[in-house]
Amino acid sequence: MTKYRPLLDKEIATLTVYGCSAENWKEVQVTEEFSPSYFYNVHFSGTVFLGNYTEVFELAGGIKKHAGIYNCHLHNCTIGNNVFIDKINNYIANYEIGDGTYIENVNLILTEGESSFGNGIKIPVMIEAGGREIPVFDQLSAPLAYMMAFYRHDKEAVNNLEHQISDYANSQKSDKGRIGKNVRIMNSDVIRNVRIDDFATIEGTLRLENGTISSNKQAPVYIGQGVQCKNFIICSGTNITESALISNCFVGQACIIDKQFSAIDSVFFANCQGLHGEAVSIFAGPYTVTHHKSTLMLTALYSFMNAGSGTNFSNHMYKLGPVHQGITERGVKTSSGSYIMWPAKIGAFTVVLGRHKGNPDISELPFSYLLENEGESNLLPAINLHSAGTKRDVQKWQKRDIRTDEIKLDPINFDFLSPYTLSKALKGINILNGLLENMEAGASFVWYQNCKIKRSSIKKGIELYEMAINQFIGDKIIEKLSQLEIFSKDNLHKLLSTKTDTGIGEWSDMAGLIAPKSEINRLLKDISDKKLSLDEIQNRINELHANYAAYSFVWVKSILEKQVGKPIHEKEVIISSIENWKKAVQTFEDMILRDAKKEFNSISKTGFGLDGDDSDKQLDFENVRGNFEENAFVIETTNRLKTDIELANKILAKLNN
Repeated sequence: MTKYRPLLDKEIATLTVYGCSAENWKEVQVTEEFSPSYFYNVHFSGTVFLGNYTEVFELAGGIKKHAGIYNCHLHNCTIGNNVFIDKINNYIANYEIGDGTYIENVNLILTEGESSFGNGIKIPVMIEAGGREIPVFDQLSAPLAYMMAFYRHDKEAVNNLEHQISDYANSQKSDKGRIGKNVRIMNSDVIRNVRIDDFATIEGTLRLENGTISSNKQAPVYIGQGVQCKNFIICSGTNITESALISNCFVGQACIIDKQFSAIDSVFFANCQGLHGEAVSIFAGPYTVTHHKSTLMLTALYSFMNAGSGTNFSNHMYKLGPVHQGITERGVKTSSGSYIMWPAKIGAFTVVLGRHKGNPDISELPFSYLLENEGESNLLPAINLHSAGTKRDVQKWQKRDIRTDEIKLDPINFDFLSPYTLSKALKGINILNGLLENMEAGASFVWYQNCKIKRSSIKKGIELYEMAINQFIGDKIIEKLSQLEIFSKDNLHKLLSTKTDTGIGEWSDMAGLIAPKSEINRLLKDISDKKLSLDEIQNRINELHANYAAYSFVWVKSILEKQVGKPIHEKEVIISSIENWKKAVQTFEDMILRDAKKEFNSISKTGFGLDGDDSDKQLDFENVRGNFEENAFVIETTNRLKTDIELANKILAKLNN
């Protein structure tokens, strides 16, 4: 604890000479090393505690300013060591300010009454009229928010979570705000009831009101020019700048909110990006991205989502208020000008093109294309499994995880193929087979959930889903067998045996966390029974994420043994699975590379070699875009396939010997 003493008479005299004043000098307490040398035109009121100011701040451009307090009014404040404060137009009231902080040219910094600093505010996601409110706090993770928003059928669990978060919010209440160590606040207007943690920078901000900025040295937060935030939590590593408007929002770790983007009543989790457009009552899971002025994200769940320009989601075909919601499962992309009328449910890794007003539910047919043709919704099941763009997206997500905080709130599974998506594919195969069986003789298409599917697309979809399942099964078996040095019947049996049934059955994707439903239900039961604190709940969520590989192998084992009617450890089952895997990955890679090669065809060269002939066009294109064989994506894809096939062949050779 810092020890303080009253001001000495000579210190009061010096301060007075420097234009300082106080309502009661006895209420101004200082550290033992305090010196009044670096104070000018400061008025003190209430109880004020001051530190020692000896260091010099070096600013951009070579400017140096000595720590001290100048031209301001401090009321009921504690100011740490080596702080610089100058040009406070109104006053700073009821704040603790940490060591090394720099504050200059600010209108007002104030804590008024008792505040929880944004903790506990309820955000009405999904449905503007309410019903799925999420009470947020500064340690909220995406899976925890997902449970509160989407498990309303488990009323006891949701109520217990809300009570615990309310208790946490109450524990954060204080009539004094806090600005942490090494914070920079410059050229800003009003900061009211905001807790600002260490190493944050606030520069040119118009208004911050009722919130928490969870910044730290490893992952500082930047709030920039023209920004206005009210009722908010902003997590570590996030940048919000260029006149963004945030109201009643949670913004997770390492997000970028920029270029006049506006958001209201929404939650954003790790690595989301919002530029130019607008969000209303959305649940934005990790990597939800929108970069276009004309795009409206509205009342829906998104995750790993990329919205094209002019994308619009509508909930306005209602009779009793804005109550319709949408679900877009992970990896959905929309083209420019896309439109979906809610309610609707779009399956994982589906690409949406055109306008769709038929409220489609295509969640059991992932990896599809949803197209508009003459006002009708046309569905191409599974076609996105061999898209070069999808494969590139999957590769880039993990590379673009810009979280630098040691503590990562959101557990994120980056797998394209998983028990979650492939459970959907298995259901999709059954659905498509059923559609084929019930099609009238000679019919070229069938309707499913207000979408038209051609007979040829049904057959192709079944084939692609089966290949994807074979690829995932082979991936997991090869991954296991690569750990084995000596191949024997006993070793295979031991390696491929499982000690648990956890993983068999249905799986869920809880905004980045992929886990068995059985374990999620067990977690919810423990929450309902009031057995777990918030920290223990998050630990359980992290354990589910850590055990993904083990649980997913249990799923693979159960699916494969059900398909072949034999134990997974039998030699012929393993060999057959690896051979099926080889066919699948080679076929998919050939399709993906053919798709990628379209980026180098004659149409792609349009506009190149502007003032030259065909040879100039070719040279211009190669100098700007490169060629297919030397493209980084093509090289990485080809090398990965070669490495994987070599490993599979080595394992097959050991098995055959």
